[in-house]
Amino acid sequence: MITLALPKGSLEEQTLQLFKEADLEVRRTDRDYNPAIADHRIGKIKILRPQEIPTYVDKGYFDLGISGLDWVRETGADVVEVAALTYSKTGEGNVKIVIAVHRDEPIENAAQIRPGSRVTTEYPELTKQYFEEKKIPVQLFHSYGASEAKVPDLMDVVVDLTETGTTLRKNGLKIIGQIMESHTVIIANRAAWADPEKRREIEEIKTLLFGVLDARHRVLLSMNVPTAALEKIVTALPAMKKPTISRLHGIDYYSVQTVVQKNAVNGLIPKLKACGAEDILEIPIAKIVP
Repeated sequence: MITLALPKGSLEEQTLQLFKEADLEVRRTDRDYNPAIADHRIGKIKILRPQEIPTYVDKGYFDLGISGLDWVRETGADVVEVAALTYSKTGEGNVKIVIAVHRDEPIENAAQIRPGSRVTTEYPELTKQYFEEKKIPVQLFHSYGASEAKVPDLMDVVVDLTETGTTLRKNGLKIIGQIMESHTVIIANRAAWADPEKRREIEEIKTLLFGVLDARHRVLLSMNVPTAALEKIVTALPAMKKPTISRLHGIDYYSVQTVVQKNAVNGLIPKLKACGAEDILEIPIAKIVP
């Protein structure tokens, strides 16, 4: 049985939804600090700030955790990066830790930042390492939020997390450099990962989560096809391997099923209809496990 740390805050909603869709729903009340998952593989659960989770997993307080890669790097936690998840605090895809200054600054890249500049960030360790490598001495100020609002009145430079840079630009800032890209990660304690039983349980939980993530982007198409149109339909159909085809009882038709990318289905259905497919059903998929 493994212990688990899940993130609160910006990653919380998407993480809890992922676990729910994987039939690993986290059950709790508004004041419940000890939520539970009705699964024999999972014991103690805590919902904590993602900034804390890598350190707690490193120290063995939890066997498994979900956090941002940015916080793994910032804390220097010695953990196993089990897998990357395809979402971040702002949606699907990666986010970036960037360097920005006021748009009126005559600076176009990070190498031009003046020595002694005041830098505000929620990532002091990553920022310190970055400027030390650049050999630019700066004054670091640990930020506890709204970092972009402090430039230029209080600070000269901000190091912040962004997906598109829209918030920075709205606050009159421009991006002049990047420290790293980040995404959500599943991390494991090294001792737990080395334990065969716990590793098996971790891998099984990972399989269920990734089954959901894969299924979100696909649907099952089911249709009835007259024999004369079968080869034309099969040629037009994408599939994970091959479509499933079975003869309908008593008539000259086949039932055809296949899994397709969700973003392609609206273009595919009219083509299938034109090729002779009938009774086309688009069916959501809960999990796909290759």
